[in-house]
Amino acid sequence: MTTDGHLARDTVVLPARPEPIAVAVSQTAVIVIDIQNAYASPGGYLDLAGFDISGAARVIENTKGVLEVARAAGMPVIYFQNGWDADYVEAGGPGSPNWHKSNALKTMRARPELQGKLLARGGWDYELVEGLKPQPGDIVLHKTRYSGFFNSQLDSVLRSRGIRNLVFVGIATNVCVESTLRDGFMLEYFGVVLEDATHQAGPEFVQQAAIYNIEKFFGWVSSVADFKGALGQRPPPIASES
Repeated sequence: MTTDGHLARDTVVLPARPEPIAVAVSQTAVIVIDIQNAYASPGGYLDLAGFDISGAARVIENTKGVLEVARAAGMPVIYFQNGWDADYVEAGGPGSPNWHKSNALKTMRARPELQGKLLARGGWDYELVEGLKPQPGDIVLHKTRYSGFFNSQLDSVLRSRGIRNLVFVGIATNVCVESTLRDGFMLEYFGVVLEDATHQAGPEFVQQAAIYNIEKFFGWVSSVADFKGALGQRPPPIASES
């Protein structure tokens, strides 16, 4: 949403559900959630754990187009990588619910040959997919839990740039995407999910449930085409005085 009248020329109306949302381009960032080998590549953690990653290729391709348009508009692009130190100290021990609920940690306990290979910083599994490497000027942040706001610099990075609106793409819709958007809602950020640039590695109803929950309670839902169309029709920037 826009926050002051002098930014009206900078405003675009993004078609969305449950209603269109007006955002100032200069107050908007694209948040890329966990498009890593772990979640999107054959041989990554999700694949090894038996989850369906067939939808990830579509998300990668759609996200490329989103980022091209966002960068051209001057929007910050913020990547997240999810994982832990090589010794998994950041993951927490048996006293942490993360130890009990993380499927990556459970997979490594069930298959000791994978210990140290899943979501460990410095490893292939942790790295962003080859087709979506950050460009100069992009920001890359690390996170140790589902939400990108937890114990990270995200809030400070956004506030220092005057960002109020967050456009989400990434994996997984009902876990890391939704939890980051939820936390942003609590911190007074306006969150928009581009539903065809997100992926849930599981039954389709899980994706649908996450999108429904976001649309009804925590944010807005739009599409890649509508995002590109809205930014493509934005007014030209006002020339600075010499």
